[in-house]
This record gives sequence, structure tokens and C-alpha cells, in this order.
Amino acid sequence: MANVEHRGPGPGDAFGAGASGTPKERIAAVRVALWLIAAVLAARQAAAVLRTPKGDRLIDLETWIGPDGVLHVNGSLYDADKFSGTPFAGLVLKPFSRAAEQALGWGWTFGTLLLVVILGLVAARALPQPVSRRTSLLAAPVAISLLMLSLPVRNTLYLGQTSILPVLLVLLGCFAVRGERGSGILIGIGAALQPAVLLFAALFWFTGRRRAALSTGATFLACTALAWAAMPHDSWTYWVHHLAGAGLGARPDGLANQSLHGALLRFGLQGPLEIGLFLVLGAGVVYLGLRRAVRYAKDGQLLLAVAITGCVAVAVSPTTWQHQLLWVLLAVVGRVGKKQSDRYMWPVAVLLVSTLPAKMMLPNMPVVEPIRDNVVLIAALAAATVVPFLSRTAPQYQAPIPTDYAAPAPARWSWVPLLPFWRRVTTRPNLLLELLLIRVGYSAYQQARLAATGGTNSGGRATAEHHGDQIYSIERFLHIDIEHWVNHAVVKVDWLEEFFNFYYTSFHFVVPLSVLAVLYLRRPADYRWARSALGFATLLALVGFWLYPLAPPRLMPGLGFIDTVHGVQDFSQPDYGTLTALTNQYAAMPSLHFGWSLWCGVVIVIFAPKWWMKALGLLHPLFTVSAIVATGNHWVMDAVGGATVVGAGFGLAYVLAGPRVRRPSEVEVEAEPVIDMSKDSAKDRTPS
Repeated sequence: MANVEHRGPGPGDAFGAGASGTPKERIAAVRVALWLIAAVLAARQAAAVLRTPKGDRLIDLETWIGPDGVLHVNGSLYDADKFSGTPFAGLVLKPFSRAAEQALGWGWTFGTLLLVVILGLVAARALPQPVSRRTSLLAAPVAISLLMLSLPVRNTLYLGQTSILPVLLVLLGCFAVRGERGSGILIGIGAALQPAVLLFAALFWFTGRRRAALSTGATFLACTALAWAAMPHDSWTYWVHHLAGAGLGARPDGLANQSLHGALLRFGLQGPLEIGLFLVLGAGVVYLGLRRAVRYAKDGQLLLAVAITGCVAVAVSPTTWQHQLLWVLLAVVGRVGKKQSDRYMWPVAVLLVSTLPAKMMLPNMPVVEPIRDNVVLIAALAAATVVPFLSRTAPQYQAPIPTDYAAPAPARWSWVPLLPFWRRVTTRPNLLLELLLIRVGYSAYQQARLAATGGTNSGGRATAEHHGDQIYSIERFLHIDIEHWVNHAVVKVDWLEEFFNFYYTSFHFVVPLSVLAVLYLRRPADYRWARSALGFATLLALVGFWLYPLAPPRLMPGLGFIDTVHGVQDFSQPDYGTLTALTNQYAAMPSLHFGWSLWCGVVIVIFAPKWWMKALGLLHPLFTVSAIVATGNHWVMDAVGGATVVGAGFGLAYVLAGPRVRRPSEVEVEAEPVIDMSKDSAKDRTPS
């Protein structure tokens, strides 16, 4: 939200202003649209909870309203080994939970949504100044939408947790309540609900708000003493026996515990060594994080200081469950990067970490498991200790180094480009952001491909096999049904079979990634153009997978194809190797194996400086189409479909953004006319 660029209108902006009204009208329309999106997301989250079967939703709320819940247990809150809140939480939230019991979760769900809306409104008003009028008008619906999409809020709604309350109390105490005493009281109540919130008392103290700090501590002690007087046994259990609740709830070494303590346990450390290391690392994080928070608070970025302090609390709390990780999302307000092109890296990373499962950002490989299992903790630690947020006094805070745009290239048709604001950037994009988006985009592609119509169920298999019969009939009519002959001919030659198997399984990802890497390093402007065309082609292929599930030749019973890569198939439960559970086996039309290879060939032919490089580039799609047919993984028509979506991808890139801006070396420069200064012109040189 705070990373909206402040720049003057460009060519695309002028075009948009003339086409869609005045700037005020456009902002008003965008604002209405954003509020509608926020409302739809809120309704979607409520519906997702309330449509879940009663036994599967509001699981943690059962701690309160279940047969053995807090409402019905006469003994200790912690006897059932489910309740992990403070004794004060058990004391004051019983009335709310009784209302939730009577409303069967409706009151709890809609009450939580209301708290999220209030939280978004307060956060939007707390953005570091100055902000543009456009940002101030659009910040609230954007903030609420992001909160609704975030994993902590979704987890809170699903489980029936109360973790929104401490965050909201802190923001209200910092930005909505006048007077230090009132601020301290609200945050002290939040600390009584979640003890790690006490760190905000230190933030108050070191920023000169001593009365607020003392009020926070006094309120926390008063609430805790009240709970101790009402429930002495439970208070002893929580504060002494379980060391402030460290041993309550789920296993502390579970992936849901995104604290330093949980990470150290997952690394295999235990006992005094783990406790000592946790205390040392925690003390270092508290020192560095609070020091940075104080600096940004004095700089006028109090919301960022609050987010950093919350990230410190995430790291040093013995247990920090997913529904308690909302502080990480608030760190999106920090501005990082002196260049305009780098300004989006940090907010995009925070949003992805806060809204997507870790497995979508990092592959399922043992080497990256320590990062993937602790990705939210790493983001919190980074925000608290190392991310170089810009000071408001820095020249680039309001005016980052602008991005270089190429002049629009003339198009064949006047209506091209359709999106004139999509201008050609000539500078190299941020590498970390690019890698993150490529990984997330590919994960989304995998999930969409897996969910496409077809799959391994009997109905989907019958449809896919019926489509396979259709494709085979078309090829026989066109006399291009060469798959069976090629497949059996290759099997007879061992080295040829091994070559095509290796080519099919190895080059599908290596070559496109290599081409993208070379373009990124050597031709950044062309990298963006080529990447966009590849992305469009992949999206169009997903449409094909959904609309036309197709069994490849190797999964067609009765046709006698040999699966050279995966071996003999059981057609009642066909096996796709180790990827059976991860990919749709009937996503064959169009063939992205051939489509991506054709994209590589086209890009290499366009940009390679030597003729032999262009020839090698064309060999890749030739070998790929041979491999997909020889191994029985695709029909010839699948390759035609792959070529179609690639051509459409390049066409969409052209229509939406205009022609590729060519380098001067690629354009034929007309020779200037040479003036003949000899003979007849000699007299013109004779002085009069």
C-alpha cells in the first residue's frame, strides 16, 4: 500500500484519461471496484467457514463450546490439553464464547470479520505520511482485501481463534486512542491475551512515551493478577508449569510453530543446548529489532515500527502459530529499494509469504526444506533485523530512480497496443522478484493442471480415452498417424530409446530456463517480451487441459503403444512415475513439451548472433517432437496444439503491448546520401 509509485502521467496515462474520464472519476470507479472485491472476499471467507461440516470447522472454538470445553469444565482450563491461551483469556472470553455457542459459530465468524475490517481501516489510516490522495482513497479496501486473503486471517476464521484481538488492540492503542494512558491500557490488555505483545512497552519506553509503557505494564499485571485471583491453579499451570504456555497446544516442533524455538527443534536440537541457543538468538533479535523499530518510529513510520516489533514477537515467542502471524503482513508498508523497478520486490514477497503455502514458493526438494519449513519465520526475522527500509528523509523515499522505458514501436494496426500503459521497460527486472514470481507461477500452473478436467477417476479417464480415439481417427484420416511405427522402431534400438527417454525427461525445463537466464543477463528488455509470450502460451495451454482432457498414446488401452519412460502400465490405475499424485496424466493437448521447445527455438533464432547458434536452436524443437512421439507421451496433433498456443502467446504479447522494440543493430540503417564534392561542385568551392 505504501509502495504506490508517485510519478507523473506517462503516455499510457494520457491515453487512459481520455478514454475513461477524468482522474477523479477513474479513482472513484477503482475505489468502488476495490470495495466490491473486499466485500466479495469477506463473503467468500464467511461462506467457506459456514459451509464446512460442523465437526470440521471452528476446531479451536470447540475448546470453548465443545462437551469438554472451557464453558463446561469445572476443573482446570488445561486439563483437556487443548486450551493454550492465557488464564486471563479464559476468564474474559467465556461470555463471547457462550454467544458463539448459541449462534453455532455465526456470531463468532461475523464478529471476526468485523474485527478484520476495523483492523484494515486503522492500518490504512496509519500509513506513513506523506501519501498521495489516490493512495489514501484506495488504501482501506486494499488493506481489507489483503487481510481477507492472508493465511493468518483465514486460519483464524477456520479454527475459531482470537488472535485478531491482540493485533487490533495494538493498532488501536497506537493510532486511534488519544493519550498515552489509554494507549497503554489497550496494549496491556492485548499483552494479557498474548504475552509477547509486552514488547510494545519497550517500544514506547525507548521512543519517549514512558507513561504509555508504564500503563501497558501495569494493565498487563492487573489483568494477570485478576485471572490469578479467580483461577489460581490455572494461572500456576500456565505461567509456571508450562513457562508462559510454551508447552501447551500442538507439538512445538510442528511446522505450524513459526518461532525460533520451533525452528531449532525442527533442526534436531533439544534440551539445555536448544534452550540456551534460543535465549541467545532471541536476545539478539530483540536488541536488533527494537533498535530498528525505535529508529523508524522516530522517523515518522510508526506503522512500520509496529510491524517490526510484531515480527520480533513472532520470532522470540516460544510458540507462534499460523493464526498469530499477522504482524508479518503489516511489514508490507516498508519501502525497500532506491530504484522504481526494485520497489515492488519486498511487498510482493511479503504478500506471497502471507497468502500462499510455503510449498508453492519453494519446490519439494530436501535441499530447500529448511527454508521452506521456516519461510514465514525467515520473513519475520528479515523484517525485524536486516531489510533496509528507506528512511522518510532519503531522497528516493518519495522519488525513486525512475524506470527507463523504450519509445513505442510503430504497429501495423492503429488499435495496437490494446494496453498502451504496458510500456516496454529497457532495464533488467529485480532478480529475486523474478525468481519468486516464476516459481509461484509454475506452482499455480501445476495446481491448475492437476485440477483440470480428467485426472485418474474413472469418468475422467473414460472422457480422456474417448478424446484419444478422436485424435487417432483424425490422424489416420490425415495419414499422419506415425506414433505407433515410430514408438516401436525406437524401442528396437537401445541407444536411441535411451536418448529420447533422457531428452524427454531432462530438457523440458533446462533449455527454457537457460534461454530466460541468457536473455535476463544479456537482453533485459527482450527478456520481458519473451517471458510474457511464454506466460500467455502456458495460460492458453491450461485452457486446453480443462476443455479437452486427452489420453496420450501410452495410456490408450488396446493400441499397443510401449511406454518407454515409465514402463508397462496398469490401465485401471495408470502410473506416471513418481509424479502420479502431482500432475494430471491426461493433460496432453496441447503439448507444452513441444510448445516450450518451439518457444525456445523461435527466441534463439531471433536473438542468436551466429548462424550455427540459430541452427542449434531449431534442433531443440525437432528433437523434442521426436521424443514426445517416440516415447508414446504425445500424439502428433498435440505438437500442433503446442505450436498453436505458442503462436497465440506471441500474438497476445504483440496485441496487448505492441511490437517488440528492436535494438539499433537489428534495424537496417539507411545510408545517408553522399555529396559529390568533385568536378562540377569544384566551382562552388572557388572563392568569389
